[in-house]
Amino acid sequence: MFAGLVAKKKGSLFAGASFGLTSGVITTLGILVGVGTITNSEEAVLAGIISVAIADSLSDATGMHLAKEAEGEYRSGELWAITIATLFAKFFFTIIFVLPILLFDLMGAMIIGIALGLVLLSLLSFIIARINKQKPFKPVLEHNLTALLVITLTYLVGYLVHRFVS
Repeated sequence: MFAGLVAKKKGSLFAGASFGLTSGVITTLGILVGVGTITNSEEAVLAGIISVAIADSLSDATGMHLAKEAEGEYRSGELWAITIATLFAKFFFTIIFVLPILLFDLMGAMIIGIALGLVLLSLLSFIIARINKQKPFKPVLEHNLTALLVITLTYLVGYLVHRFVS
């Protein structure tokens, strides 16, 4: 019984961390590309990323907590494990995109950020596929295509807003 509880708590930590990483990467790529395209301002992109790291980390962690609580299958400790894992993973995997902005010009930071995001999603997808005894190609491709869709759409929105509103 104790071993099963420990395994479930570890599963909750991994689930929360996986959600936080995925959400942090994809959301931040949208901010990086969309806001960067609209404003061409490192300060605006930096403020957007830091705001997402704070507000969206808390929001996603709370949402994950409530969703798992609504399922009614988790004990309090498991709920808090997934909540805290989501919070810290979302915050960390959002805030790391600040580094390229501080070290490079905005275009360089966008290119490095996109590469970093795709690598992180690929690694997570690969690990999950291996855990589930699946071939990793399809999950890696699916998750990277989702990120590329977000990048494309936020670029187009940024371009259109910049062109027609500015």
